[in-house]
Amino acid sequence: QVQLVESGGGSVQAGGSLRLSCTASGYTYSSVCMGWFRQAPGKERERIASIYTPSGATDYHDSVKGRFSISRDNAKMSLYLHMNSLKPEDTAMYYCAAASRSPCLIAVDNYNYWGQGTQVTVSS
Repeated sequence: QVQLVESGGGSVQAGGSLRLSCTASGYTYSSVCMGWFRQAPGKERERIASIYTPSGATDYHDSVKGRFSISRDNAKMSLYLHMNSLKPEDTAMYYCAAASRSPCLIAVDNYNYWGQGTQVTVSS
C-alpha cells in the first residue's frame, strides 16, 4: 500500500509563492500517476496537476496553468508542487494522490491513494 504525506502549506500574500511536498512510502512502484488535488470549503474537489510516472508527462487544470508546476524527485521519493503568483482563489486544502492504473493523467477515477492534506491560505 502507498502512503503519502504532504507538507509545505502555510499562509502567503497574493502574488507570493509556495512549494508543497509529498513524500511517498510503501509500494510506490504501483503508482502509475501522481497528482495534486485541492478542495475549498463548500466546493468540489478538483485536480490541479498530475504527472504520468513512466514518462514524466504532466497535465494542469486551466486555473493553474502557467502558475503551478508539478515535479518529482525519484531518489527522494517525493512529489512537489511549485506554486507561483498565488491568488486568494487558490486557498484550499491541498492533497497529494496516487493512481495505481491508467488512465490517470487527465482522468481522476483511478486515484486511490491519498495524503491527509496541507492547508494553503492566500490573503489579498
